[in-house]
Amino acid sequence: MRFMRVGPAGAERPVLAGADGRHYDLSGITADIDGAFLSPGADGASGVDRARAALAAGELPEIDIAGQRVGAPIARPGVVLCIGMNYAAHAAETGAPPPAEPVIFYKAPNTVVGPYDEVRIPRGSRRTDWEVELAVVIGRTARYLQSPADALDHVAGYAVSNDVSEREFQVDRSGGQWSKGKSCETFNPLGPWLVTPDEVPDPQDLPLRSWVNGEPRQDSSTKDMIFGVAHLVWYLSQFTVLEPGDVLNTGTPQGVALSGRFPYLTAGDVMEVEVAGLGRQRNPLVPAG
Repeated sequence: MRFMRVGPAGAERPVLAGADGRHYDLSGITADIDGAFLSPGADGASGVDRARAALAAGELPEIDIAGQRVGAPIARPGVVLCIGMNYAAHAAETGAPPPAEPVIFYKAPNTVVGPYDEVRIPRGSRRTDWEVELAVVIGRTARYLQSPADALDHVAGYAVSNDVSEREFQVDRSGGQWSKGKSCETFNPLGPWLVTPDEVPDPQDLPLRSWVNGEPRQDSSTKDMIFGVAHLVWYLSQFTVLEPGDVLNTGTPQGVALSGRFPYLTAGDVMEVEVAGLGRQRNPLVPAG
């Protein structure tokens, strides 16, 4: 199943995107696509289960979303956790050895915006960069999971993410950590859909690509991840409690501006990123003002 949020920022409506191209209003089932919707209730059923049953019973009203803004497919998450240097070729292009353990950093939850929204280049930025990533959205609380084999049962779904970064803030002015260059406003376009795991048989076999102004940049596959999705969810649960609605950005492949092979972003540029089966984003760059 594919879930969306449609409407003005801060007033999005929950929508189910049917396989037949139709769209269905979920307002009768939930106020939003959030942690409460994704997590199991007292009866063991989640909002996803209720939406599936209502669709099968023909109980969801069809709506026309043409011309409406598409928001991020999940309401503001509690946390956005990110994994750095998680693709072998990307680690190589940065000149760093592959990490022995996942490199973890946080991104401010208010960076999450819609898949077609404007992205604002920060004041004073000279090195704003793109990063196509597979995002994992948590559906069940994950705390001290026993093994990676338990991890995927705690995943509500997957989405396209762009971990936009300001490299001077991240590296040269880091103060010892990366979040300064990751948490600028609008720096995490997400969506267009939250796609449930039944439509993603293997999260480690997803092509992902990016473009700037129509020119190819990244072209890789989640097969190149150093640490796979199941390992990451298990690993993170040993250090922090993952809650329903939390977002995990799983790293980016080679082909970013940090490599030195491409220019950094400037106002007027357009980023596009895509993960096979999860949709495609298109975000114009504008000055922060």
